[in-house]
Amino acid sequence: RHDLANSTMSKKILLVSTSATEMGGNPTGLWIAELAEPYYAFKAAGYDITIASPQGGACPIDAGSMKGDALTADSKKFMHDAEAFGALSHSAKLDAAMTGFDCVYLCGGHGCCVDFAGEKATALVSIVNAHYAAGKVIAADCHGPYGLIDCTKPDGSPLVAGLEVTAFTDNEEKAAGAMEWVLGNAKSMEATFTEQGATFVGGPDWAPHVKVSGNLITAQNPGSAPACAEAVIAALA
Repeated sequence: RHDLANSTMSKKILLVSTSATEMGGNPTGLWIAELAEPYYAFKAAGYDITIASPQGGACPIDAGSMKGDALTADSKKFMHDAEAFGALSHSAKLDAAMTGFDCVYLCGGHGCCVDFAGEKATALVSIVNAHYAAGKVIAADCHGPYGLIDCTKPDGSPLVAGLEVTAFTDNEEKAAGAMEWVLGNAKSMEATFTEQGATFVGGPDWAPHVKVSGNLITAQNPGSAPACAEAVIAALA
């Protein structure tokens, strides 16, 4: 009974991955470190984690995130962790009725440019809008903030309007050789958030950078995932 009481007290996190396997004919997906690192930070904090995606089921992993320096220690640990990898392989399907989370955390990867906005994102947008309006923490890292583009405040204005935000910058897209690919199939987050009335604050390329603006926490790039998770933990303390 004691364990049951404790488990009902733990913070609930919705970790959201893309379901998109390709954009404009090029393979993409989830950047695994941007889910694995927050996952273990939240596990260590004793949080209850649900992994979900627009389509549900197995989440595609961007091959680029599985090699070299991109494959972090937590990424390797995650891939060999039966419980963790099982949750990613059988992710819950996002549903507008998903409520009661203390934080909705949007993980990155270029796949977000495909299904975190537009018609594929209706459930995600509904979930983010409801939780934001309820004062819950909304966090998004790297390309995860793409999921904020269609979101609104209760008064109908863009969710990011009047807030300081960051995301994968145009400079970083160019450095990654992805700018033409993104602009040909999606939008620049930097330009879009600025148009929506946000103050876009980019940090140095590839360096950890997080902005906290009320109950919205945004982070810039793969290297920012641990700091983004820590900011969430601080906000929920």
